[in-house]
Amino acid sequence: MRTERNLTRRLDRVFARLDREPERPAHIDVPRMSRHRVVLFTATLAFYLAIVWAVVITSWLVRLDWQVMFFRPYQQWPQIHAFLDYYVVLGQRGPTAVMVAAWLGWRSWRQHTLRPLLTLATSLLLLNITVGAAKLGMGRLGPHYATVIGSNEMALGGDIFPSGHTANAVVTWGILAYLASTPRARRWLSALSAITALGVGLTTVYLGTHWLSDVLLGWAAGVLILLALPWFEPLIAKTETALFDLRDRWRDRRGLPVPEPAVPVAPVVLRPRGAPAEQPTPAREPAASTRASRGMAHLAPGPHTTRSERTPVTPAGSRRPPHADRLPRGTAQPARPVTGG
Repeated sequence: MRTERNLTRRLDRVFARLDREPERPAHIDVPRMSRHRVVLFTATLAFYLAIVWAVVITSWLVRLDWQVMFFRPYQQWPQIHAFLDYYVVLGQRGPTAVMVAAWLGWRSWRQHTLRPLLTLATSLLLLNITVGAAKLGMGRLGPHYATVIGSNEMALGGDIFPSGHTANAVVTWGILAYLASTPRARRWLSALSAITALGVGLTTVYLGTHWLSDVLLGWAAGVLILLALPWFEPLIAKTETALFDLRDRWRDRRGLPVPEPAVPVAPVVLRPRGAPAEQPTPAREPAASTRASRGMAHLAPGPHTTRSERTPVTPAGSRRPPHADRLPRGTAQPARPVTGG
């Protein structure tokens, strides 16, 4: 029972944090499917199809694959083998997804929006569907399982084409650049993710787990997913709204209190030194009544006093004490008595 209460309190804290700003912050730029992005998407798709066609017809690209495989880079440079065994982990789906999800979860907490996590989930879902379908559909065998020298090894029950490590590195690390808040951060993260994905792809070729054409197709597959993400932004926004609505219904069903909005802080009134702690503030009259009263005072009969005849008034809050012995301007002062020396 106590465990359930503690879990409920923790969930209330999380929801209260998200309730502070249920809408996406205005300073975060959401990428849109611009004309430039459409051109890049079309060019990348054409590159993707060209690689598939070059492998299917067993063109020069397949011959290059075999030449690289016979070169055996892991035997040419064995001193970097241990390092690249760990570096290739940056392209594995499990470890990279956990690391990136932890970072984006912290961003969701700070920005009070679920968009970073939902965008990551959408990109990984697209990656699994597109790359997985291509792998199973083309069924290409890897270099270690090749049967006929010079063949493309297609439709033999493999799952190596395109490279999943490369596509996953492009998408997982590229999503950080996609969600960047500033153009400068987007440029730096784009360069960093491109270098990381390039290194992961070449590492798989070095280790002999992928053909060179597998890596090229994996790069194209990952870039296509990143370029297509703006098309899914409306769906991400609707999903975020639905999750907040589901949370509210779950809270109403369990009878949990709804977090109250933050109480506005009362303005601090600065008082002069020596003034009493509480001074009633006179209520301001509407502008119409003030104007009317001024007009009536101007038309009312009565003697008009000069400024010199008015009683001096010490302004409120003045540090200078009032002097009773001071006379208005224009009044002759009495002569002081002359005392004998």
